[in-house]
Amino acid sequence: MINWHQTEGWHDPPGVSWIEKQQAWNFVLYAEKASRVILMLFSQDDYENPELVYEFDHFANKSGPVWHCRIPKARAPKAFYYGYRVDGPQRNAPGFHRFDFDKLLLDPYAKAVHFPPGFDRELAKKPGSNIGKAPLGVIDTDHAFDWGDDQFIRHDSDLVIYEMHVRGFTQNANSGVPEVRRGTYAGIVDKIPHLRDLGVTAVELMPVFQYDPAEGNYWGYMPLNFFSPHHEYAMNHESRDVRDEFRTMVRELHKAGIEVILDVVYNHTCEGDDRGPNYSFKGIGNAMYYMPTPGENGEADFANFSGCGNTLDANRLAVKKLIVDSLKYWRDEMHVDGFRFDLASIFARRSDGSISMDRPPIFSQIVTAEDFLNVRLIAEPWDAAGTYQLGYSFPGWLWMQWNGRYRDALQRFVAGERGMVPELMTRIYGSADLFPDDIQHSCRPWQSVNYISSHDGSTLNDLVTYEGKYNWDNGEENRDGSHEFKWNCGHEGEEKVPVEVMHMRKRQVKNFLTLLMISNGSPMIRMGDEFMQTQNGNNNAYNQDNETSWLDWSRKEKYEDIFRFTKLIIEFRKSFNSICRSRFWRNEVSWYGPDGPCDLSGDSQVLAFSLVGSQHDCRDLYVMINGASQPIDFKIMEGSAITWKRIIDTALESPHDISEPSGWQVLEEPTYEVRDRSIVVLCRDT
Repeated sequence: MINWHQTEGWHDPPGVSWIEKQQAWNFVLYAEKASRVILMLFSQDDYENPELVYEFDHFANKSGPVWHCRIPKARAPKAFYYGYRVDGPQRNAPGFHRFDFDKLLLDPYAKAVHFPPGFDRELAKKPGSNIGKAPLGVIDTDHAFDWGDDQFIRHDSDLVIYEMHVRGFTQNANSGVPEVRRGTYAGIVDKIPHLRDLGVTAVELMPVFQYDPAEGNYWGYMPLNFFSPHHEYAMNHESRDVRDEFRTMVRELHKAGIEVILDVVYNHTCEGDDRGPNYSFKGIGNAMYYMPTPGENGEADFANFSGCGNTLDANRLAVKKLIVDSLKYWRDEMHVDGFRFDLASIFARRSDGSISMDRPPIFSQIVTAEDFLNVRLIAEPWDAAGTYQLGYSFPGWLWMQWNGRYRDALQRFVAGERGMVPELMTRIYGSADLFPDDIQHSCRPWQSVNYISSHDGSTLNDLVTYEGKYNWDNGEENRDGSHEFKWNCGHEGEEKVPVEVMHMRKRQVKNFLTLLMISNGSPMIRMGDEFMQTQNGNNNAYNQDNETSWLDWSRKEKYEDIFRFTKLIIEFRKSFNSICRSRFWRNEVSWYGPDGPCDLSGDSQVLAFSLVGSQHDCRDLYVMINGASQPIDFKIMEGSAITWKRIIDTALESPHDISEPSGWQVLEEPTYEVRDRSIVVLCRDT
């Protein structure tokens, strides 16, 4: 007996699958409104003339919104690449259509993407054929990868996230990585000793989804495909080698005890609006993938809540399935431990662009996906159109979230703004105003991803070095840095810096790092902040694939004192379980001023607190914070002086600014002079 699907194809899974028993490929394409679909198979030698052209018969090869077919390999033995031509209602027809039957289109479910030598982005923007110049899916039967005994990782109290860019991490010639491995997944493997020495326990990779290499977006936030690793981040761009190099990186990071988190972009694609290229989604089913908005002359236009020209509509079945299938692929096949969702609040928008106050189904579909209960999920809880859902209002239940309020508060306080003490207390405590632990919400402090700098903004060094605008080479209007709060310590830039200014800058960087590591929540640091990386004042280097963005490894030696401080402050945090807990500190923290109760006045710039050691850590902490421009004597409000030992004083020069346990100094006086703009941390054994 011959089953129907053996000749007509089966409707699942999407993409191309190899049927070993039949020695055939099964092709599946979601194209609900299409009236005609043609599959084209190409060899590795000829991108103009296909090995096989197969036109789908909708009577036999279409089930509901799904087109499917079964192609024996014997019919096209040299086939290695594929694409589709899709026809349907034209733009002037009712609906939101952008069909162009002349275009060769990339399968959204392609597991690898190939760019032929004649690849032409501009041609994809114009009507007419782009065969021979269009990105193609790869018909590459996957093979077994030696994962060894690889296991997923999830840290809790010792979580320290390191945000990094795959290319920028090792592309600089001074990275110490062999030239062929610079800027690649393999280059990260070469630098695992640095990550281990630093003490971070998770890397958050900026987007690694395949993006358009001709678009000019160095950061990678313009995805073309949601399943394939970006080919230019591998030594060999051949599809199988790209996958294996990525997998090797994950396996080796896991061996080092380091989680792998991907920064994922499911809110828009690189196709943009009608001025952008027609590569894939537009031509396969524009109305099925993208969110519309009323345009001129009553014609639907692209909604742009992403700020990038289009918005994927996560209310659509095809989009929801695409997102969940993509996440499961990276989890199951690539062994990724977690995901950070770019502009995640877009998921809360209905198809008409309005905000759903209920929990949109896409969130529940993600968290209830098979074997997804222990996957780390992090949201950027806003979008580019003004929606801001930070904290309990974010519809993803118990998702971790980038805490922009934490970033702003610490930047403002360290820059010298007065009246910040009440908010500083709230942020150090774990942002309970945003993540309340009352019986209704039962939020947890670890949901707050605390950070001061990220890819989107200035480096720590530049926050204390530049106050002006230095983005003129971006090819667009400057960002004014309005969300950043900076103080250059009295001198602009890195040229001819007075000694006293450099001392203050280092002190300010240490203040940032100390506040970050003594806060309840989940800390994240930006690549290079451990040795004062600079972007020369550029706070929006999204298109700077050059030394502006590449990590300058010579600064590790130049600022070895800051690197030492960073790795010891990370070690300090991980060794004090009393800081990062699964719940808020509540009555185990006491807040003080320099010589009595906490000063919450509008002019206050000082704060102290004591924290009782947790049940797993019997050491108490006492922290004294002076954001003022003059030294202040702090009275130690708990216990006698000789019961306390100094761990950190950011005003001191290295190696006295932070001590390893063998060097902790016992205090002899009941007061301690905390220098201007500095922080002191004490501990005692109970």
